[in-house]
Amino acid sequence: MYAAVDIEFPAEWNPEQSYDNNEIPAIGLLGQNYPNPFNPETTISFSLSTENTSLHNATTWQAEDTEIIIYNMKGQKVKTLVNERFPAGQHSIVWDGTNDNHKKVSSGVYFYRMTAGDYTSTKKMILMK
Repeated sequence: MYAAVDIEFPAEWNPEQSYDNNEIPAIGLLGQNYPNPFNPETTISFSLSTENTSLHNATTWQAEDTEIIIYNMKGQKVKTLVNERFPAGQHSIVWDGTNDNHKKVSSGVYFYRMTAGDYTSTKKMILMK
């Protein structure tokens, strides 16, 4: 059974605060895995943005230490899928449904969490056998 829940996010908007195009921070974006539900493997896509610098208005391809970890419903780490430095741009990684010991995991709900710089995002996926 599902119930509707109101969630409020406190936000402040200051129209006097603006950002120079040369001060755009590097950010990440974690996509939903595909397919979902999946069996036997799924693809997780993510992107890291570029960061504009004031040096001749050039675009710097900002490398970020990126980590993607798979967790089970109990919050236990199942697998470190990614732990390396990636350049800005689009990336994807395939999870084959195995843990850090290369053993197949059971059917169920799993979460994948990406951390890159100050960016963190978590998404849900379902492994069905």
